[in-house]
Order: sequence, then C-alpha cells, then structure tokens
Amino acid sequence: MWRGAEEATPSGSPSPPPAPTATPAPALGLADGRAPELVDGLQEDYYNLCMEKSQKINPFILHILQEVDEEIKKGLEGITLNIAGNSRLMPVERVTGEDFWILARILKKTPYISGLDVRYNCITDVGAYYAAKLLQKQHNLIYLNLMFNDIGPEGGELIAKALHKNKILKYLRMTGNKIENKGGMLFAAMLQINSSLEKLDLGDCDLGMQSVIAFATVLTQNQTIKGINLNRPILYGEQEESTVHIGRMLKENHCLVELHMCKHHIKNCGIKQLCDALYLNRSLRYLDVSCNKITRDGMVYLADVLKSNTTLQVIDLSFNRIEDAGANYLSETLASHNRSLKALSVVSNNIEGGGLVALSQSMKTNPTLSNIYIWGNKFDEATCVAYSDLIQIGRLKPDNTDVEPFVVDGRLYLAEVSNGLKKHYYWRPTDREACSHSSNAGFTLVPVGQHI
Repeated sequence: MWRGAEEATPSGSPSPPPAPTATPAPALGLADGRAPELVDGLQEDYYNLCMEKSQKINPFILHILQEVDEEIKKGLEGITLNIAGNSRLMPVERVTGEDFWILARILKKTPYISGLDVRYNCITDVGAYYAAKLLQKQHNLIYLNLMFNDIGPEGGELIAKALHKNKILKYLRMTGNKIENKGGMLFAAMLQINSSLEKLDLGDCDLGMQSVIAFATVLTQNQTIKGINLNRPILYGEQEESTVHIGRMLKENHCLVELHMCKHHIKNCGIKQLCDALYLNRSLRYLDVSCNKITRDGMVYLADVLKSNTTLQVIDLSFNRIEDAGANYLSETLASHNRSLKALSVVSNNIEGGGLVALSQSMKTNPTLSNIYIWGNKFDEATCVAYSDLIQIGRLKPDNTDVEPFVVDGRLYLAEVSNGLKKHYYWRPTDREACSHSSNAGFTLVPVGQHI
C-alpha cells in the first residue's frame, strides 16, 4: 500500500480508511490497444500518476480532463470539473475511492478548478478521506458535489472536520450519503466554526431529530449560511418537533434565503409554526415544504402570512393535499394582497377544476406571479381552457409552467412538460445537460450560489 507523507492523519481525527491498494495499470490506455494521445496538462498529469502508482486508468476521467485542458488553453478560469456518474451523454465508468485518490492529487496542484462535481459515483469513505485532504490543501475550490457516493458517518466526520479550517468552500452537497445522526451533529458543530460556507445540502442523509434540532440552534447564530437542505430526516413520532425548532430559528435568523423541508411529516400544526415565524422573518425567499401532509386548513395560515410577508418569492407545496379549498385560499391572497411571490408549485395536491381555475384567475390581477406548476391534479375542460388562455395571451410563458395545451377532435387538453422548480435536482435528462433554467426555476429565481 502507498500513502504519501502529506496524507498523514491529523491528530485527533478518526482513523482514515485504508489507503487504496495499487492495481496493476494496463500497458495501454485505450480498450482498442492504442495509447491515448495526451495533451499537456491535467490529462497528462493524471495518466502519468496512474502509471507511477500502478493505478488503473479510468477512461471517463481521462476524457473529462482532456475537455478541461482545452478550456484552460482558451484562458478560462473558475472551471467546474464535472465527473458525474449519472451522465447519459457519454460512456461512464464510475469513480471509485481509488480513482478519487489520484484525482485529488492532481487537483491540489491546479489553480484553474473552482468546482468539483462527482455525484452518483462510488467513492465511499475512502474517497471522503481524500476529499477532506483536498479541502485542506486546494485553495480555489468553492463548490464540491459528493451527492450519492456511499459515504457513511465516518466519511462525513472527516469532511465536517476538514471544514473547520477551510475558508474557501461556498457550496457543499452531501445529498444521499447516509451520514446519519452522528454525521449531522458534526456538520452542525462545524457551522459554529466555519464562516465561509453559504449553502449546505444534507437532504436524504438519514439525519435524526437531534441533528435537525442542532442545525436549527446553530442557525440562530450563524450569519453566513444562505441556503440549507434538510430533506427527509429520520423522524419518529407525530409531534412535528422539527417545525417547532426551525420556526424559532426563522424568527431570529436574518440571513437564510433558501430552506428545504421536504418529507418532514409536516401537518397543519407544523405549517402554522412556520407561518408564525414568517411574520417576523424578512430574509427567507425560497420555502420548500413539498412531500408533507399539509391540507386545506394549513393554507389558511399560509394565505394569511402572504398578505403581509413581502420577501417570499418561491413556495413549493408539491405532493401535499390542499385540495380546492386550499387553492382558493391562496388564489384570493395572490389576487388581492400579495405582490412578492414569483413562483408557486401545487403539483399533485388533489386540486380539481374550481381551485385550478381560481389560481389561473389570480394571475390575471397579480402582475408578479410568473411561474405556476399544476401537473398531477384533476384537470377538467375549464382548467385546460383557463391555462391555455394564459399561455396564448402571453401572461404565462411556456417555460414557466409544467403544462402545454393541445387539441384532439376539437377538444382542449393539457400535456406535461419537463419544467419545474427543481425538476432536475436529482436526475439528468437523456438528451441534454440538466442545468436549464426552465427545469430548475426555483434556483434561477432565487440564486444562492452558482451551482445546482
């Protein structure tokens, strides 16, 4: 096994994963027997280091580094190295911890890379160890995406502790890595020390109630975090404790712009806790409470707070159950009071024609609401006509909604289109890059950091 002197474990840190075991390198770099034509730069450095350390060459990494070398030759800086394992636009060999070991050594030496996206790979805790080293030694990296990489609590601890001293990183995505409550507590502790991180995504990380409370407590003091994703914690009981603590935080925090609380088991009592806080909060612009248990009664509280709140611009209510009555409460407020909300998603909320038409009518008197997403509800002919008219007269742009009118046998229908607040947040389309503004409108309307 090989480990350089710079890879020594810092005092007090958990034991690192075993160093990658050297794998005999192939004599030639390509499957057809031809040696790769190397360009001076990162591609050549990667190839040579693989040869030196007897590490198998990953052709996917080699190809991406070649593209980056071409960008560097054009004089570009602040480049994001995109080695996402879920790309369908080219053949992919997913990055392992051993691959990341070599990659991290290359990236330590280049000033041109400011972002690294290795989502949907298999770097595990081994790669997390070298990611932590990279955060300590690469002084240009402002964006790191480790989403869905089989990183566990030990790897999460290494990364959290590396951020105690890092003053460069702005945006970290740990989405889908099961760091659990232990890792969540360490990230919350890190936010008491770190003063540079602006956006943190810990969605689907199996956080526990203890760590959710810890984040709510820390964010009452932290003045730099502008966006946080706490989606789908592992919660037990029906007391909606998470909304109580986050509501208290929102009353005191004046920096948070974007908050995701998907799958928190929020019911009407919980949304009331959040709305009570929003009367006092003057910074939050993007609220995501999708995939919860909010019904029409919860919309009474939200509609009321929207009469006085002038900062909320994006609200995601997708996959709740507000029904016609809830839609009517919202449409009344949007028509006559609120002039700050720009985007509303009520996808799959068991709304029928009356509620959907009411929302469409509110857009005729509300000049600010530009984006509305309604797919998954119960369309009738009046609904189809109402939204077709909005699109036809130019009040609702086709890119700002998730439906498109079409006619069959003289009758109007609505079809689904791939637009939304965060339609491509987790997956990529098969025919193009995933970062279109219409598919991720929430992040376009409320930009917190330059990456999704």
